[in-house]
Formats: sequence, structure tokens, C-alpha cells
Amino acid sequence: MDIILKYFPELSDKQKEQFAALGPLYTDWNSKINVISRKDIDNLYEHHILHSLAIAKLIQFSDGTHIMDVGTGGGFPGIPLAILFPQCKFLLVDSIGKKVIKVAGAIASEIGLTNVECRHTRAEEVKEKFDFVVSRAVMPLPDLVKIVRKNISKENRNALPNGIICLKGGNLDGEMHPFKKTAEADDLSMFFEEEFFKTKKIIYVLI
Repeated sequence: MDIILKYFPELSDKQKEQFAALGPLYTDWNSKINVISRKDIDNLYEHHILHSLAIAKLIQFSDGTHIMDVGTGGGFPGIPLAILFPQCKFLLVDSIGKKVIKVAGAIASEIGLTNVECRHTRAEEVKEKFDFVVSRAVMPLPDLVKIVRKNISKENRNALPNGIICLKGGNLDGEMHPFKKTAEADDLSMFFEEEFFKTKKIIYVLI
């Protein structure tokens, strides 16, 4: 929890309580359903929660912003972002594990998040419009753009125009090439000093 407060010191008491509750909840659920690698659960706050919150270093979502989290798994980056932006609406979708998306819904409910909907479905089947689509290393960028382009609203309400925000690692030159005029990538080491973030990037694609 200290690492969250290190980079987000302005949290309300309620937000602090919600973030603090994630540790025991994910640990408990993970003992029943493999949501996070068993070897990685001890790094929950750095590798999953703070990593998710990197999106908030790129953009501070305006109240009323609608965001879809594609391939959310156990709720990343959607749940940490929903805690940070309680006046925004989040749809968390995952097509792979019905049990895993149920964990995300249960955790959201247990910490009192009222701005989150969890849906076991393919992103291709989602018809609603959103200001932003977010994801965390769920699929190659060209595939994601192809699937969710239809879901991006044309009306902007944020300082950053509507689009896709992805958290990824490794060499992304090939994935980025088709979008060299509409995408940008930043190193997360610009925001966070921990070793884990040295190979991680945040990508924004204007749609």
C-alpha cells in the first residue's frame, strides 16, 4: 500500500481504504481461483495495482468519462482506475475466464465500487460507445484497434482526445509501426522509479 501512497498521496480516506482492501481480497480469491500468478501475488501492489494506475499519469479522466477495459482478467487496470476515478464509468470485459471476471465483480462489490460493470463477453460483441478503451498486454495493438475502433465515441470530453490506452512491455516497434502518425509510447520509468517499470511502456492511440 505504501507504494501507492508514494505516487498518489492525494487519495481520500475512502480511496485509501479501498486500495488497502485489495491486498487481502485478491490474496483470498487467488487461493481459490488463479487470478494472478501464485509467484506474483506478493507483488500485487507494485506489479498490478500501481502498474494499472500508470494510466492516471498520462490522463486525469474528467468526471463522466466512460471507459472500457478489454481483457481485464481479475480487474486490471479497471478496478484500480475505478477507485481513483469514482465519477467515471467503467465496463470491464473478458472473454477467457468466466470465473476470473466473477472475481473482478465480487471484489468491486466488496469494496463498494458502484461505477463498475463486469461482463463475460468478447469485445467484438460490445456495442456501446466509450471515451477510452484501456488494456494491459491483452493482444497485439493492431488487433485491439481493429476490434474496438467501433466503440470509441466521436465526442471528446477530456484534454486528451478519445482513443486507446495500453500498458505493454518489450519491443513494440512492429506493433506501433501501422500507427506511427496516430500513436505515441512513453516509458513508465518516467513516472515510477522501481526496477519493474524499466521495460514497461504506456501507449496512446488516437482513434
